[in-house]
Amino acid sequence: MQHPTALRDPAAIPRLFSILVGLAALWPLGIATEFRPWVLFEAESVRATGRFLGSFWPIAVDPEFLRLVARETWRTVAMATVGISLALLLAIPLSLLAARVLSLSALTGEMAPGPFWLRQSVRWVLIILRSIPELVWALVFVRVVGLGPTAGVLAIALTYVGMLGKVYAEILESADQHATRTLLRNGSSRLQAFCFALLPACASELTSYTIYRWECAVRSSVVLGFVGAGGLGQEMDNSMKMFAGAEVATMLLVFIALVALADRASAAIRKALG
Repeated sequence: MQHPTALRDPAAIPRLFSILVGLAALWPLGIATEFRPWVLFEAESVRATGRFLGSFWPIAVDPEFLRLVARETWRTVAMATVGISLALLLAIPLSLLAARVLSLSALTGEMAPGPFWLRQSVRWVLIILRSIPELVWALVFVRVVGLGPTAGVLAIALTYVGMLGKVYAEILESADQHATRTLLRNGSSRLQAFCFALLPACASELTSYTIYRWECAVRSSVVLGFVGAGGLGQEMDNSMKMFAGAEVATMLLVFIALVALADRASAAIRKALG
């Protein structure tokens, strides 16, 4: 029979200590954010929640309104797709410039000063682009180009250039570099080394991440509508301002279905790519 002490987790006390330290660190953060979840259960909050949810039923099914929702849903998907496509036009060349594996000077050891600072400059540009949320870009472009999907497309494009470029470069650098370096040492150009050695090794991972980002862009495009960037989000914002709960409920259901379809579509594509 096994002794009871043998069943004890030797790391239980350190884990418990780590949890307590984490809770202690979160406490001042909760105070700084004025996090008070108990307010949700106060009588006035419960009544306001009840009134808000009660206005959702029955949902709006007017044919004209449903046509509007269908048109704006399609516009939302188009906004995400065009934004990602524009982002790819910049993210791909920038990621190639940021990847050390394609540097000819790095083949002999330390990278030459010129390519090194070019690579660092590209990485800084990618950091700046992805550090500014697409919501902020949308607010800027709404004031530059006016209300509508154009602002949303540009906002998604700029933010996703930074995201895609950074991750693409990291994927390229984490791949097996033997074939790429062999081609470069034997006189191949950087583009040839990328197309015939690096890309085949990373194609599946690059495609999978791109599809995932398109799925995220679909969700982001709805949020951008709340600042006037068009699509389903803008119509939802208008309905909320008019206290039209039935219309909001319909659009929420459509949005949930849209995200679910985008998730299933991206999963199917990733599975097909194997």
